[in-house]
Amino acid sequence: MRVTQKGQVTIPLRVREALGIRPGSQVRFELDRKGARLVTGAERAQQQVAAMRGAGDVQLSTDEILALTRR
Repeated sequence: MRVTQKGQVTIPLRVREALGIRPGSQVRFELDRKGARLVTGAERAQQQVAAMRGAGDVQLSTDEILALTRR
């Protein structure tokens, strides 16, 4: 595909469908060792959750946390 003078590219329909990209979807490009990759909003949310995994420092059981949230 070609890049326009404005720096735009068209994401092929098959790719958009496979990634669930629709008009108004948030996407971004990230650089890594292999080059650049397209990151969708859903993937970014998964990365953020994964980064937080194990970050809690509260010594409560799951049942205690659930009891607090249900009050």
